[in-house]
This record gives sequence, structure tokens and C-alpha cells, in this order.
Amino acid sequence: MYFSEQHLAVREMVRGFARDEVAPVAARFDADYMIVIEELARVDASHGLTVSAHTTLGTSPIVHFGTDDQKRRYVPLLASGRVIGGFGLTEPDAGSDAGGTRTTAVRKGDRYVLNGTKRFITHGSVGEIFVVTAVTAPGQGTKGISSFILTKPTGDPDGAAAVGVGHEPSLPAMRGFRAGKKEDKLGWRASDTAELIMEDVEVPAENRLGEEGRGFKNFMKTLDAGRIGIGALSLGIAQGAFEEALKYTAVRKQFGQAVARFQGVHFQLSDMATEIEAGRHLVYHAAWLAQHGKPFGREAAMAKLFCSELAMRTTIKALQLHGGYGYTKDYPIERMMRDAKICEIGEGTSEIQRIVIARSLLKELLD
Repeated sequence: MYFSEQHLAVREMVRGFARDEVAPVAARFDADYMIVIEELARVDASHGLTVSAHTTLGTSPIVHFGTDDQKRRYVPLLASGRVIGGFGLTEPDAGSDAGGTRTTAVRKGDRYVLNGTKRFITHGSVGEIFVVTAVTAPGQGTKGISSFILTKPTGDPDGAAAVGVGHEPSLPAMRGFRAGKKEDKLGWRASDTAELIMEDVEVPAENRLGEEGRGFKNFMKTLDAGRIGIGALSLGIAQGAFEEALKYTAVRKQFGQAVARFQGVHFQLSDMATEIEAGRHLVYHAAWLAQHGKPFGREAAMAKLFCSELAMRTTIKALQLHGGYGYTKDYPIERMMRDAKICEIGEGTSEIQRIVIARSLLKELLD
């Protein structure tokens, strides 16, 4: 319904890469440090997140809202993978309330001076190009928020090298802009998450992304696209956990026969397979709408909501089917379950998704 032969070829290529290159090292990375995202997340969510956050959050705002000069300057570096990008939105006191931004940007001649802290930023340490939100007009609420492109050297050369990127010396090191605390997370452990700290950072006015005061509207559009990515990532986790459960129950024997022969296990596997297929259609439909320039905000929220909760349900069921072995690091299910939980939180909690969906449904009736 949605895919051409080229799409199917991409799926096979990425599936092979994920199976041959990512799966053998996923556990080591965990301990140490749309189609593409789903297939990567099928074996390791952290790899899927790296692609999703870099593409939908770090790169797409510049593509969609940047000037021609900004696109020429930054997009080739991001698209080629020479550097990693990120999106600075969440703050210590502004999570679900994204409009509660406290980072400030004060205009001084041909520059803005930024001060503030961003929290839980994917690629905060290894990244070099960031889109950051800040208040330019205090007292105007969401209409007083603007976006800026900030650059810094990677704060973790070894970590950057581990994900296949390096340092781009042509990017200016903005004084006062640096990575802060690196988070020690329950899941997505191979994905870099850190604070971004801005202390009197002088940013050229030409680095403002879009018009002044348009930052909130622009990042809401960015989050819509990001939710499709998280939906695909969640779907990949669910698919991977389901496949692990399928394989395990077929070979694990109890009471003289394979566990997969028990009717109760049939019910579990059938429910998982059916829900995954439903989730896949939600994700692909939202992606199709976005690709064809149609409104997709509600569908993106639906895909993110359903698939993130599906990932949690599926990994719990899959772990249960593994019994005690599922609770050990000998099998990937425990990592998949840890990775699944944050999908219900990142890029808008499940509660926020329900609010977005309900407002869309009721908009014409209540306006």
C-alpha cells in the first residue's frame, strides 16, 4: 500500500546491516557506553534513536525553517554524517510544558546573548550542531520564543568516534556553550544524553532560525515529525521483542514439549503480532501523510502513543515468556524492556499525546 520496490530494497539493506553489524555489538555498547529507525531499533533502540534524533530533531529544523545560507552551511555536514546534530528544548523546569522555556536570548547589536540550561539532550556531548530555543520577548508566552543554531566542538571525541563521526574544525566554537552532566540512564544506554549549558554565549543574529517569535510554532512542527520517528523506533523494539519470544518459545521445552505448543502462549503471541501490525500501519500512515505534504500532527501523536505503549506491553510479555532467563543479560529482552519505557516519555509523554489527539478531535466543535 505504501512502499515501492526501492523502499523494500532499503528495508532489506538496513535489516541486513542491523543484523550483521549492530546485533553482535549491541550488548557491548549497552554496557560500555521510518524503515531505517524501525529496523535498527529491532535489534538495538539506541542505534535507532541516534538516527532519529539526528535526522528529525537536529537536521530537519534547519531544512524546513533555515535560510539558504544556513542550509548551505550546516545541512551538508549533518546529512553526510560528518557531525552529529541535536535539539535543545527540554529544561529543568520545562518538560511537558515546552512553552515554559527559561533560557534567554538578549539582542545586542548584530548578536544575541544566550543564557540557560537544557536537559536530557540527545547527543549533548558528542554533537556539534544544535537547534536551541530561547526567550527573546519576555512576557509574551509562547510568542516570545525563538530558535537559534549553536555550534561547539564535540565534548566526547571517543564517544563521537564510537558512533562513526568526528570533529568539524570549520564550525566555530561558541564561547560559553558546552555540554554538562552526562545522564546515566535506565535504557537507551548506548545513546549519548547530556545537559547543554549556555553562559553568556554570543550568537550571530544570522544564526537565528526563522523569524523572531516563531520558535514555538516551529519546534511544535519539528516534534510532530519526531513523534513519527519515536513511533517507528517503538515499533522496532516491539518487533524485535516479539521475534525473540517467538524463537525462544519454539525451542524452550517444558512438560516434554515446546512452550510454543501451549494454547496460552498462542494467545500471547497472536496478540503481540496483531498489535504490531496495527502499530505499523499507524506509523506508516503518518509518515505517508507527512511525505505528501498533508496535515499529520494528530496521526503522528496516535502513532507515537500507540507504538510506545505497545513496545512496553510487548517487551513485558516477551520477558514473561522467557521466564527467569528473560531477567538475565544472557538474552536481549531485559535491554529491550529498559529501552521501551522511555518511549512513553521522550518527545512528549503518553498523557501529552492524548491531549494533542483530543484537542485535534474537538477543535472545530469547541472553537
